[in-house]
Amino acid sequence: MTPKDLLNVADYERAAKDLLPQMVYDYYAGGSWDEITLHENVRAFDRIRLRYRVLRDVAERSTATRVLGHDVAFPIVVAPTAFQCMAHPEGEVATAGAAARAGTLMIVSTLSNRPLEEIAAAADGPFWFQLYVYKDRGATEELVARAEAAGASAIVLTVDAQVWGIRERDVRNRFQLPPDLAMNNLLADMSTLPDGVADSGLGAYVASMFDQTLSWKDIEWLRNLTELPLVVKGIVHPDDARLAVEHGVEGVFVSNHGGRQVDTAPATLEVLADVVASVNGRAEVLLDGGIRRGSDAVKALALGAQAVAVGRPVLWGLSVEGQTGVERVLELLRHEFDSVMALCGARGPGELTRDLIG
Repeated sequence: MTPKDLLNVADYERAAKDLLPQMVYDYYAGGSWDEITLHENVRAFDRIRLRYRVLRDVAERSTATRVLGHDVAFPIVVAPTAFQCMAHPEGEVATAGAAARAGTLMIVSTLSNRPLEEIAAAADGPFWFQLYVYKDRGATEELVARAEAAGASAIVLTVDAQVWGIRERDVRNRFQLPPDLAMNNLLADMSTLPDGVADSGLGAYVASMFDQTLSWKDIEWLRNLTELPLVVKGIVHPDDARLAVEHGVEGVFVSNHGGRQVDTAPATLEVLADVVASVNGRAEVLLDGGIRRGSDAVKALALGAQAVAVGRPVLWGLSVEGQTGVERVLELLRHEFDSVMALCGARGPGELTRDLIG
């Protein structure tokens, strides 16, 4: 496919699959076990109908909005995804540059290949840092301090991955980082699997390094490390959303880790309305999982999300054309969002309301 033939996210995924090694494509594309939740994240959007409004003047409109106090050109941000240098040598640096050019923000993964400081320089504007909590709390504290020093404007604490989901594609491939790549934000690295270990390298790494004692009390611990706004990522239950708000977070991120943790967990869109009701305006609500069209973002905002995040679509663009590919994917989604927003009779994200959901 030539760039002019790449009309949507699905086109970019097909092109990326042709380019990437099987192990890398499977790592990016796969989910846990039977991948039911992975696919349901997408299908849930397909089941929602838009009951659009007509005869409304939409000649002048804007896709711009605010997310945790940041102005963004459209309500789609870049989700944290690991190991982006497997897709392109520039990896997270290219993605950060693309997000900046698109007028949105990037959430940088703890497990990035490029150092945080290089990514921050390429972002040339607001970015957030996604945090995993390690058994070595000193190393975790150093990560938070580095993120703050680099200019991160929020910490996104992932809370659904202290035990790693069983991702059978990665187990079959015995997934390892290519030898020329590393996790440059960390003191420790993914070691080579010994013979006889029936797991992926990343699964073995997480089992040995992530702190499984993580609990609600650690929100206070994290608060004592930084004054940055805190977003809790990995919420699907309304009671957990309520607890997050009671613990003083500024953002609740509805996410099932892209279908990579608990298989048969509900699709994120299916639980969004309940989470929004539980939060009741006391924190901003974001959502990831299954966003493949601009219309998906319209549906999520109509159900109460402030913004959505995309992960795999960005990786497909990065795999195909580097920074240019990420820019094109983000522009495709922005254009689709603008088109569907207008066709629903809305002049801006704030006019996407619950009555549009059929």
